[in-house]
Amino acid sequence: MRDLTRGPILGHLLSMAAFIGLSQLFQTFYFIVDLYFVSRLGNAAIAGVSAAGNVFFVALAASQMISIGVLALVSQSIGRKAEADARLYADQALSMALAFGAAMLALGYSFGGAWVNALTADAASAAQARAFLYGFLPSLALLFPTMALVSSLRAAGVVRPTMLVQTGTVMINVALAPVLIVGWGTGVPLGAFGAGLASSIAAAFGLAILAFMFPRVQSALRIELAALRPRFDAWKRISFIGYPTSLEFLMMFVVFAVIYWVIRDFGAEAQAGFGIGGRIMQSVFLPAMAVAFAAAPIAGQNFGAGEHGRVRETFRAAALVGSAIMATLTILCHIAPELMGRPFTNDPNVLAVTGEYLQITSWNFVAAGLVMTASSLFQGMGDTRPSLLASLTRMITFAGPAVWLSYQPWAELKHVWLLSVFSITLQCVLSL
Repeated sequence: MRDLTRGPILGHLLSMAAFIGLSQLFQTFYFIVDLYFVSRLGNAAIAGVSAAGNVFFVALAASQMISIGVLALVSQSIGRKAEADARLYADQALSMALAFGAAMLALGYSFGGAWVNALTADAASAAQARAFLYGFLPSLALLFPTMALVSSLRAAGVVRPTMLVQTGTVMINVALAPVLIVGWGTGVPLGAFGAGLASSIAAAFGLAILAFMFPRVQSALRIELAALRPRFDAWKRISFIGYPTSLEFLMMFVVFAVIYWVIRDFGAEAQAGFGIGGRIMQSVFLPAMAVAFAAAPIAGQNFGAGEHGRVRETFRAAALVGSAIMATLTILCHIAPELMGRPFTNDPNVLAVTGEYLQITSWNFVAAGLVMTASSLFQGMGDTRPSLLASLTRMITFAGPAVWLSYQPWAELKHVWLLSVFSITLQCVLSL
């Protein structure tokens, strides 16, 4: 366990961000490899898998209610030296996660196919989306207990072991991707379904190793089956802190769903270009995301300990470092944006969409970084409602106007991207 209430804030921030960033780097490496092999199946597969991947936002949104709630409560409990409370909330978060994972499987297999059918541009893309989703759903169910354990450890200042586990998970996923997607060594290509199945197998491995390591990498928290019996007062408190962030992620899902729905009239090439551009943007965001994620447990422990000056110092350090990173990435996306998409497709139409998307949306990178930093500080302090209120503006300033744009004969793809820049800039102002 790491005491984040003492020592230099910037040192804590950078050392934790390094391990978090490495973990995210390997995760993104998987996304890139996965996209590389899926892209060999054609534009319909890219569009379908990208559309089905939006269901990930539903699972991520639901898991945030647990992971952010336990992060805040465990970190604050550790900050005020109340280890019994920390163990209680860690145990009950895992209990909630197992229940949510089971619900995710049931709902996904019952209604997921109909949902991705509505998002895709044509029958071929819809078929690929369903195939990927049905292989991917077990990994989404396993996301809940995995996030609960990872967040509990992060609250205790433990990030290196989770980085190692996630790295191993990603390497398994990378190794399985060509075998299951294109049939390397087996002669039995499973296509988009294989991409989802590879993720599910790797997720099961990762959760098993994480559960084994959990009590061995820190002394404050344990996993005891008897302690997993639901205590709904603890569930309620975890949910109260986490539900605004959960709704915030759900709105992200709605925004991405709106984009796919709005641009589907531009064809599978437009959806494929946006899918590639979105994955690339996730990749370049990694350093700033790592800094923001590291800020939350630092703020939480210091808030619990009553060290409010250190909480403010955490925000200043994270905002400055994150903004510098995002400004650099903005320049990168303006140098040669289309080149960043060439490893995934040779289709000039898809490359044009990807390049334009990255070039325009990069103008809001600094704003997006500040939004992430503010959100992490709110999470650490245990009140995520301000972030939710700022995110709600995107439903007004982006989702509604984007739907209106889809009915205008003069509308172009770049108008959707410009609208996104405006909405995130306003969100940033309100978050600050």
